[in-house]
Amino acid sequence: MDPLTGFLDGPRASSAFLLRCVLSSPWCLRVRDEAPITVLGLVRGTAWVMPDGADPVELSPGDLAIARGPGHYKLADRVATPPQAIIHPGQHCTTLRGEPLAESMHLGVRTWGNDLDGETVMLVGTYESDAQVTRRLVETLPPLIVERGPWDSPLIDLLGQEIVKDAPGQQAVLDRILDLLVVALLRRWFSRPDSGKPAWYAAHDDEVIGPALRLLHNDPARRWTVEHLANEAHVSRATLARRFRERVGEPPMGYLAKWRMTLAADLLLEPGATVGAVARRVGYENPFTFSTAFKRLQGVSPRGYRQGARTGL
Repeated sequence: MDPLTGFLDGPRASSAFLLRCVLSSPWCLRVRDEAPITVLGLVRGTAWVMPDGADPVELSPGDLAIARGPGHYKLADRVATPPQAIIHPGQHCTTLRGEPLAESMHLGVRTWGNDLDGETVMLVGTYESDAQVTRRLVETLPPLIVERGPWDSPLIDLLGQEIVKDAPGQQAVLDRILDLLVVALLRRWFSRPDSGKPAWYAAHDDEVIGPALRLLHNDPARRWTVEHLANEAHVSRATLARRFRERVGEPPMGYLAKWRMTLAADLLLEPGATVGAVARRVGYENPFTFSTAFKRLQGVSPRGYRQGARTGL
């Protein structure tokens, strides 16, 4: 496993919210759902994305965007169009007065808007829970990512075709398409020189640090020391320690500790997982020691983290 694979293994949609929006001007939605990640794909027309505190960005047909929560933003036909509806957590939609939106805006299977023949068509896919996306992935992203089309990928067209179907197992199909689309988008974004990619990503091509990162990602439960890692990477301990800090920005064991807690956060949300079992899978024989390390890096105990993810807090 290379570091990017481990990092992008995070998106695992489970009953994700997916919608085809069809709209005629004027329209403006105030999005306050605070979802960790929302994917926006413009099929037809134009749309503006306006994150709070940032410059508005115009989307054209074929463009894909990722909006990162919990920040709020607006979607509109024009920058000056005032909001007409608010999207709350849980994808609960109301007017500005808090009243439910008219039933007439439901235009069919996973289709919503003010005009079935509207000039703007946009696909929306939302990961509503932190349990579906690793926190480390979300924290690495800026508030808004925009990747311009055209895309040499069938995923966008496939999502557009499948999102309006009502067949057995359809939600599972849509979840997997959304996961693939997010991974493809992020991989393309990380490859850009101006993406502000994390240091560990830039380091994975390094002839010394790349192999060391793969070793840590492949076997996080191993009782690693800097000396053992250096031996596996065929360099001296001093060389590895110096180069790792220069390229990744932190010591090898500090990086390993964070990677273990990232994995643990995912594992804790698996059905039937126990704190002791998760501790062993990430290299801790003592659940108490694991819980202390987890709380130090995540800010909450393992049990508190799991309870918070389940309740959406």
